[in-house]
Amino acid sequence: MVPGAARLRGVTEPHLRLATRAIVLDPCDRILLVRFDFGDRVVWATPGGGIEEGETDERAVRRELAEEAGLEEFELGPLVWTRTHHVPLGGGRWDGQTERYYLVRTPSFEPVPLLSWDELRAEGMTAIRWWTPAELGAAEELFAPRRLPLLVRELLLHGPPAEPVDVGV
Repeated sequence: MVPGAARLRGVTEPHLRLATRAIVLDPCDRILLVRFDFGDRVVWATPGGGIEEGETDERAVRRELAEEAGLEEFELGPLVWTRTHHVPLGGGRWDGQTERYYLVRTPSFEPVPLLSWDELRAEGMTAIRWWTPAELGAAEELFAPRRLPLLVRELLLHGPPAEPVDVGV
């Protein structure tokens, strides 16, 4: 018998939701971020969300950017980052989320979500705004991924990586 096997009976793999996110950068290298208020914490993250059944990554990114920012016309860039985090989602339906981050370069625009703010607040989203590299670097906010300011700085300095980078929590 494998040591510890008795303790592992009944243990299942985490049920992770697949999601896409967009690193939306304008010509001034500002990044578009959304604010999520989870009650016990506030987190700034890139726009995006769960992939619906039958959706491709590209279709999911396009749907999420339209819903959250009103952005519908853009060229989808490369997959640059991946991330898996374990936190209960969807009222306990999910144990966490595996995210794929795509680069989107776009002209500057004023974000106007297609979803109503009531619909967005129901998902925890309470704001959306552009951040300059200087604001991002000086902020004391909580970001997802946690190292977002450093990751964006590296992306701006070196461009997209040849292979997607796991950016951790």
